[in-house]
Amino acid sequence: MSTLPDNELDLEKLFLPAWAQEPSASKYAKYEGETERPDRRGDRDRRGPRPPRRDGPPGPRRDGVRPGGDRRGPSRPDGAAPRPGFRQGDRPDPRRFDPRERRDPLPLPEIDLSLRPEEKGVESLARQIKMTGRAYPLFDIAQMILQKPERHTIVFSVKKNAEGKPVQPLLVCALDDTLWLSEDEAVAHVLAKHFGTFYQTERTATEPPKGKYTFVAQCGMSGVILGPPNHHDYQNALRKLHAERFSRMPFDAYKARVKIVRDEEVVKKWVDDQSWKTDYVCLNLPEAVRLDGMPAVEKHFRETHKDNIIKPVDTCTLNGAVARALRSPALSRLVRSVWEDQRRFPLQIATVLNQQFAGHGLQFFKVNKTLTHVSVARPHYLDLAQTPVSEGIRHIVEYINAHLKCNRREMIEALAPSPAPAAVIPVPGEAQPAAPSEGAQATPEQTAVISDLHWLVHEGHVIEFANGLLETAKKPLPKPAKPEGKPAGKPAAPAAEAATAPSAGAAEPEALAAPAPIADAPVQKIVPPVDELPAVEPEKPAVPAPVADASPDTASENATAPLAGPVEPPS
Repeated sequence: MSTLPDNELDLEKLFLPAWAQEPSASKYAKYEGETERPDRRGDRDRRGPRPPRRDGPPGPRRDGVRPGGDRRGPSRPDGAAPRPGFRQGDRPDPRRFDPRERRDPLPLPEIDLSLRPEEKGVESLARQIKMTGRAYPLFDIAQMILQKPERHTIVFSVKKNAEGKPVQPLLVCALDDTLWLSEDEAVAHVLAKHFGTFYQTERTATEPPKGKYTFVAQCGMSGVILGPPNHHDYQNALRKLHAERFSRMPFDAYKARVKIVRDEEVVKKWVDDQSWKTDYVCLNLPEAVRLDGMPAVEKHFRETHKDNIIKPVDTCTLNGAVARALRSPALSRLVRSVWEDQRRFPLQIATVLNQQFAGHGLQFFKVNKTLTHVSVARPHYLDLAQTPVSEGIRHIVEYINAHLKCNRREMIEALAPSPAPAAVIPVPGEAQPAAPSEGAQATPEQTAVISDLHWLVHEGHVIEFANGLLETAKKPLPKPAKPEGKPAGKPAAPAAEAATAPSAGAAEPEALAAPAPIADAPVQKIVPPVDELPAVEPEKPAVPAPVADASPDTASENATAPLAGPVEPPS
């Protein structure tokens, strides 16, 4: 089991199979076997053979009466109309009457929410990629970050209208960094969770209620004793409890849950509670102030402490675990909705990872023109015919090209095989040497191969994917030559003249130099007929060379251009 904390990421376990990522505890560890099932056929044989079925048409059925003394009432006579709401021959579907289907989904608050990877976790990932030199799929890393809330942060931002005012206010409590959408929710949270920070409760004895009470009303859901229904404070207690704990329930439906209790102990408990008066003393004030009820406490808190404790913000960043534990129901639904969308397609995380990995000096390329990979270097073709390299590097490149889908261990064993253990004749009475372990020290030849492979990987000449497969960077496709267009205003020379005319770049020797023309002689221009003029081809635009990509499964070309702009989703 891994000992890393939840916010630390380990790329070595990212591409392991599911059975290797889970603990090794088996679900059949405590299996003790199953007792032999009894053979029911023997019981049937002991009971004897079944009675033969009666042949012939069924007996007549009495109209309006069900056989066997059935009490479900008379049957529907033939030809009668079916019950309203159902088709004849169909059974009622219980899901048709499910009240949850009629309930409209609650709208999400108008708050922008984005997920970002945790910075320390990204630094750990970049360090592992640089050490191993492997190429990892960017979207698979994003999925791994979304698996646990400790690996990412959530940014809340308010939306503003054309006038620059927030569409939905966002409030933060300075005591515990919780977010709220309304002032009433924030005040109720502070008075419920941090009441002792501002106020102190004191109880003083008072006169018990007068009269004789034989029953009291009690909440059927919480068990709180509300008092006799004819008491002057009963309605206030009922509405206060409904507002504090069951506000989502209609008041009439909640009132129907109240029950009358005639137990003497319950009645006595209510009388004892009414014999004490509860006062609230304000703390952290120069003068002691006493308040006689919760409405007075809430009013005092709003006037004295609200502006210092509850503050409006435009943006707030929370850890994923803290954001999951928000007490605001609307914000919790928003976090859950955005997280589920990113689990299906983590575009936000992948885009931010692209920027953060680029800041750590990592490179990006695409495989099969869809999957974006991150590695220490982009694929760079190594031409063995034009580039002088050592024999070890040449052997590595040639082996990978000849053996597709090979891994590091196979290549090392093929180029630098481990020495076979010498056969030892066992001698009676002497201790036998231990067999070499799998983690034995590498030989000098294997160390040289590993060093050459390390250089090839970090230079981009060889790609080592996350699943261990090796592939060389392919030669990029040659760019087609750009056709040169001829000027439209100058006709080409005739074929006979072009054959005899000297080249423009060649220097003519002095012995063959033409004499200077006579000044008085008129200059004649040789113009060919229109029919003999060659057609002038229009200039064609240059065709860009296609960008090749790296593919561990096919021998396609590797892309060498970096990513520009946001990360494109895989098709």
